[in-house]
Amino acid sequence: MIKLMSNTFFKEKETKQKLLDFIYNAEILSMNNNCIKFENDFSNFQNCKFSTLVNSGSSANLLLLQSLINLGKLKQGDKVAFTALTWATNVMPIIQLGLVPVPIDIEISTLNNNVDLLSETLDKEDIKAFFITNVLGFSSNIELISKLCNEKNVLLIEDNCESLGSEYNRKKLGNFGLACTSSFFVGHHLSTIEGGMVSTNDFELNQMLIIVRAHGWDRNVSKKKQLELKKKLSINEFYNKYTFYELGYNLRPTEITGFLGHTQIPLLDEIIKKRFENFNVLNNAASSNGDILSLKIKNMNVISNFAYPVICRNKAKFEEFKKLFKKNNIEIRPIIGGSMVEQPFFKKHISKKFDCPNSSFVHQNGFYIPNRPDLKIEEINLMANLLKK
Repeated sequence: MIKLMSNTFFKEKETKQKLLDFIYNAEILSMNNNCIKFENDFSNFQNCKFSTLVNSGSSANLLLLQSLINLGKLKQGDKVAFTALTWATNVMPIIQLGLVPVPIDIEISTLNNNVDLLSETLDKEDIKAFFITNVLGFSSNIELISKLCNEKNVLLIEDNCESLGSEYNRKKLGNFGLACTSSFFVGHHLSTIEGGMVSTNDFELNQMLIIVRAHGWDRNVSKKKQLELKKKLSINEFYNKYTFYELGYNLRPTEITGFLGHTQIPLLDEIIKKRFENFNVLNNAASSNGDILSLKIKNMNVISNFAYPVICRNKAKFEEFKKLFKKNNIEIRPIIGGSMVEQPFFKKHISKKFDCPNSSFVHQNGFYIPNRPDLKIEEINLMANLLKK
């Protein structure tokens, strides 16, 4: 079977051996220096100033939203827009933290939000923040989205979990808003088994992220920030290590997460290159078939594709292609989590009805097929030939 995920790591055998040696010799396995090394490595890769490592991509979303609330940039009752075609834990923390979720539909040709759909939403709703998902390595016109958010005083934050390394007009996705989140779950571009990151250029946000990540205390922030907090609240030295300044969680990673990230990140350019090459082969094949809707990839310099999406023209063709790929022993699955407004949790907690026809169309007529960096040429060719049919 051609699986969506075949290994835990890229170059798995040597990575596992390095991991065994590290665990055997490590004196500390709780969050420590390897986590800091990975954070620095990741900031350099992402072209940003700060990165905060956590135990999952979902935790990264929760961490970011809680930190924005703690800083007063958001408050309970504020409306937060999000990409309707996304993963559940992009939306869940919006609800859990007392914010009001407002879905924005996608354009089918990019699977992403565009500036016109955002503008329509801003005309109807008092949106304070927009949590955009960069779906499957693509983007529509995120420069214009960023510009509009700045003009309307809307906080733009990016979920970049499926697009690590993608470039729009020679700028990496994840760098168009205040901050972005990444996931290192097995099967993503870079695997630390579980793990996630929040990246930003904003120093105050970064310090708050560090506080919220670990119980709301100040142990891992800068010395200057520690002194500022102690002085402001007149904290006695004896109690300082057990003073909790903000609402927080325990979202800390382990040294295993940090070590794996630090070990895998030198392979990331090779991983992205292979995914981009695979994408081009699959996309050229799909583009020749009128039963599959074409993707618009204008302004994308690098497409770090998470998996290749097959969006069929209608339900009959969707069923036909599903059977074809299953018959040829190729694993397929729905596009991300589909349309969030159709998910049971959303209907249970949000009484207002939203119409997101394009997200619904993709939900009903789309699936994705494997795009791994370790795919063999014969596997790529088989999938390409099926797409041509």
